[in-house]
This record gives sequence, structure tokens and C-alpha cells, in this order.
Amino acid sequence: MKRAIVLFALLFTPPLVARDRSPLPGRGYANPSAVIAAEVAFAQAAQTKGQWTAFRDTAAADAVMFEPAMVYAQQVLKDRPNPPAAVKWQPHIVWASCDGSLMVSHGAWQQPNSVGYFTTIWQRQNNGKYKWILDHGDRLVEALTAPEMLSGFVADCPAKAERRPPVLKPVKLRKGQLPPLDPARRTGQSDDGSLIWEVTVDPSGARNLSVSWRKEGAMQPMLIESVDAPPPAPSATG
Repeated sequence: MKRAIVLFALLFTPPLVARDRSPLPGRGYANPSAVIAAEVAFAQAAQTKGQWTAFRDTAAADAVMFEPAMVYAQQVLKDRPNPPAAVKWQPHIVWASCDGSLMVSHGAWQQPNSVGYFTTIWQRQNNGKYKWILDHGDRLVEALTAPEMLSGFVADCPAKAERRPPVLKPVKLRKGQLPPLDPARRTGQSDDGSLIWEVTVDPSGARNLSVSWRKEGAMQPMLIESVDAPPPAPSATG
């Protein structure tokens, strides 16, 4: 498949290595190195425990992935056997909201006879650990060039006078039940509103992921990815 990816953040933000953001009163703080460590451990678990076992263990209950339709990951992976050889991947860069409640990792993956890129959105849980909530990516004709060092970037913090995003009342569900999944669109944001994301999926399977963050006093595009629809399956009659 062909993909388009634009990393707006790199145009105006100097690189840094897993920089931590000092905590703000009542807001938490950003520590990109925490998600870099989570990605590395995730990739290692895929090799030692099995690919889909690692995906299940690190996914939030409502995490989504694409096959190519958008699906709840835990539901489709529940009984899926691990492949004989797991995909390998390496994170290259992490972007974080100011409060660290949401982070985005991006890097490269490899399988026999194919290479590609991935973008994963991670959400901090109540225990402080991170679980992924969205797994996105595509194949590439040529492998991504690995950076000399892993980098972390942090969004600007909202001013104290700014309102936080409204807290929506959760839909009452039975234990373990998930709300109906909209197959065409899904959105999310950090607790402090400094990082937001949206993914849309066409009925053909084509999809677009966009992430914005707070920079220079306003929300600005940080990452845009587009994935083409998969080729139609060959007919039984040829």
C-alpha cells in the first residue's frame, strides 16, 4: 500500500531526548521516556510471548485497530493464535501532551519480505502505567531510516485561566461491556486538551489519522497519516 505522512511538529520544534516536563499543580506531567520504555517492552514481549499475546496484554479495554475496518482490538484478538514469527518494530519518536495523559509514538516495523511504519496512541491509566488505545500504520516500499537517537517532544501547557475540556458522563454499561463502535470515526484528547486526535475510515477501508497539539498559544497540526484502501480480494472465479 502507499501512504502519505506529514510530521508538522518537526518543522518548528527543536529535537530533544526524552525530555521530562516539570509537573504543574493538579495537572500531572509529561515523561516521553515512559512511552519509549513501554514501546520497547511491547516489542520485546512480541518476540518472547507471541505477537498477539503482547498486543492483548498492552491494549486498553477499548483500544482500536484496523483490519482494514476499525475494530475493538481486545475482541478480535481474544482467541487469535500467535503467528510463528512475530513482527519486529522500533520506536523512533514520541510526542506527549503537556500533562502526559496522552502520548503518540511513531516508528518502523519489519516482517519477512515487507517493511512499514506504525503510529500508536498511548493513554496513561489510573495506576500511572500506559496502555495503547489506537494502533495505526501501513506498509512502505522502503524502510524508514532509523534516527541516531530516540526523541521526545512535549506540547505547550494551557494557560491556567483556560478551561479544561468538558468531562463527558460515561455511558452506563455492564461490567466488561463496550459501547457500540462507530466504524467511520473515532476521536480522543488528553485530559488537559493540549493533544487531540481523530481517525476516519472510509467504507473502502481507506483511512486518515490526524493529531494536533498546543504550540505557540494555539492548537496546530502535528501529524497526518493517510492509508489507501486495500486492493480488492481476488474473486473465486479468477
